[in-house]
Amino acid sequence: MNQNLDSDDSHPPSGILSKIKKFFRNPFFIKTQHVSEVTDFLKDAVDLNIIDKEAESIANKAIRLGNTTVKEIMVPKVDMVTFGINEDINAIIEKIIASGHSRYPVLGQERDEVKGILLAKDMLPKIYGGIAEFSLSEMLREANVVPETKKADSLLEEFKKDRSHLAVVIDEYGTISGLVTIEDILEELVGEIEDEHDIDEEEIIKISQNIYTADAKVEVEDFTEFFNLNIDPLEIDAETLGGFIISELGVLPKKGDVIKIENLSIKVTHADGRKIDKVQITKS
Repeated sequence: MNQNLDSDDSHPPSGILSKIKKFFRNPFFIKTQHVSEVTDFLKDAVDLNIIDKEAESIANKAIRLGNTTVKEIMVPKVDMVTFGINEDINAIIEKIIASGHSRYPVLGQERDEVKGILLAKDMLPKIYGGIAEFSLSEMLREANVVPETKKADSLLEEFKKDRSHLAVVIDEYGTISGLVTIEDILEELVGEIEDEHDIDEEEIIKISQNIYTADAKVEVEDFTEFFNLNIDPLEIDAETLGGFIISELGVLPKKGDVIKIENLSIKVTHADGRKIDKVQITKS
């Protein structure tokens, strides 16, 4: 008995084929069609093994990137490593070694004056050549300064065009609020990108039966959920545990300061005068 090698089971449905043909005929398909149609198209492509689930996930995240602002993904100012334009060169070298970053904003005399970006590699010829004294300003690259409201996909295009990797973020008043790198944007697409300087740490760690240690950057919502607190995170004027502690105390906390929330006693164990790093939580 002859078998029909061109049976319907061996080919995609005609409706899917028309979608695929339409996609390749129009390179602006994703931009000109409704988002729901694009996501449906991607699901169909997965079902037909044209793309895999990972590709579908990245494509969907790329679509959502147009609604993501740099404020949502930036490194906050308290976690930035910056240099002053007149800072001692040896101190700068020590900071570079300790932080392991490749690019650093350099600030001027004024509080929010961005003089430029220093690439760590630009200092190597000076150090290797044994030059002890040199001007930091002559090595600076032009800084890209963007508002918090800038969309992440737009900034990614700028990074590609300018071949830059870092932008300083300012708020509506011109105050520095953080920085964002090309890695921060790419992580929105493909997930966390770890390098040799990243440390994998849990944000809340159980030490004993009733004692925990936590990173102050843990989100309030995650903290309240972890300890099953009767608190609505939306009613708290802070996004992180550290910010919540500061708002409760009304001052910048120092090591040893304590606040109490329901059955928890939260003690600051590590702080540097500008921010809280670690806390200890004791359940009663």
